[in-house]
Amino acid sequence: GTITVAEDGTPSVQAEIDVTSLTTGNDQRDAHVRSADFFEAETFPKATFVSTGVTPKGDDYVLTGDFTLKGVTKSVELALEFNGVSAGMGQGPVAGFEASTVLNRKDFGIDFQMPLEGGGVVIGDKVTITLEIEAVQPA
Repeated sequence: GTITVAEDGTPSVQAEIDVTSLTTGNDQRDAHVRSADFFEAETFPKATFVSTGVTPKGDDYVLTGDFTLKGVTKSVELALEFNGVSAGMGQGPVAGFEASTVLNRKDFGIDFQMPLEGGGVVIGDKVTITLEIEAVQPA
């Protein structure tokens, strides 16, 4: 992804996620998660995020944007925490961020249900996404 800061200081974010790169440590489960039951990665190999705004919230921020998964685009809000800037490891200063949001998988057409014997289902509707982000200014 990229973070761009305009001359007036307004930031924008664009990110692309390679859905086919998903790994869980189990080849059979990886194939199932990439299948039409979940991400349908052959048809929709990329998920994208494009920011539409950022607003302060206390000491932190809210990053709003359009998230597209399986061809469905929804506006999402990410709680964004700026963790500071370090000297980096020879690549120049590195800014650190943590962002998180909760999505409903059904909003994106992931409707797979597998009931458990004692009641309930194997996976819930809500999915928490947490991103650890390091940004380096290009040379």
